[in-house]
Amino acid sequence: MWPFTRTPVVPVLRFTGPIGMATPLRPGISLATFAGAIEKAFNASKLPSVAVLINSPGGSPVQSNLIFKRIRQMAEEKKKRVYVFCEDVAASGGYFLAIAGDEIYADPSSIVGSIGVISSSFGFVEAIERLGIERRVYTAGLNKSQLDPFLPEKEEDIARLKALQLDVHDVFIGLVKERRLGKLKAPDAELFSGAFWTGSKAAEFGLIDGIADVRSKMQELHGEKVQLRVFEPEKPGLLGRMRKLSSSLPGEGPAIEGGGLAFASDLVSAIEARALWSRFGL
Repeated sequence: MWPFTRTPVVPVLRFTGPIGMATPLRPGISLATFAGAIEKAFNASKLPSVAVLINSPGGSPVQSNLIFKRIRQMAEEKKKRVYVFCEDVAASGGYFLAIAGDEIYADPSSIVGSIGVISSSFGFVEAIERLGIERRVYTAGLNKSQLDPFLPEKEEDIARLKALQLDVHDVFIGLVKERRLGKLKAPDAELFSGAFWTGSKAAEFGLIDGIADVRSKMQELHGEKVQLRVFEPEKPGLLGRMRKLSSSLPGEGPAIEGGGLAFASDLVSAIEARALWSRFGL
């Protein structure tokens, strides 16, 4: 009788899409969405490895940091080594997630980096003047209307925004230096300029550890028979999504009102997501 041997299984977490952008029909990458999947992945196998796949152009720095912290907490608690694999793009918040890995790999053509902070908007002041529209804003608080796209820009508002961005950028830079200690091989002015590179160049700069794909690397570590098991967030069915649509507005109004706002919000989210991806030529 042949002895029974259990096939080794490596848990896999996959983060795909913009970070933090969520609507009833388009759940974004957030800690609330992924907390359960992260916990299950770190408890699923006796192997000392957890793989993380990232394909994200970035988004919310807060959600990036929260997910980063949760992965590191679970890795330390469960004594696991985290291997990150960048797919098409791991940029900005996507790279923030990547540095949760003890080792980071990418495809030669992956887009990696964009260690910076961006805020973008439009100015409609002249447009509404030509249409004969008057903007009326009433606030309690001197700075409550700052950066309103329908009001003229103020130098002090821009300075305040830039100071905020520098604070967020400093957090990002600090974590990259901590997680990639002794591995970075390019000047700070280059690495932290917000520029992005191919996986091959990112490896030269020390932003990643090498070129590899998840299956090949896990076979190298755990043998050719290793299996990969993906842990994903639970997705509500159609009924659950419709309930979210109907409850997206407070009050007792018809469900279609909340649904209309939710669909509009979903459209805006889709446009913003498209803009994030297109920034990296994707």
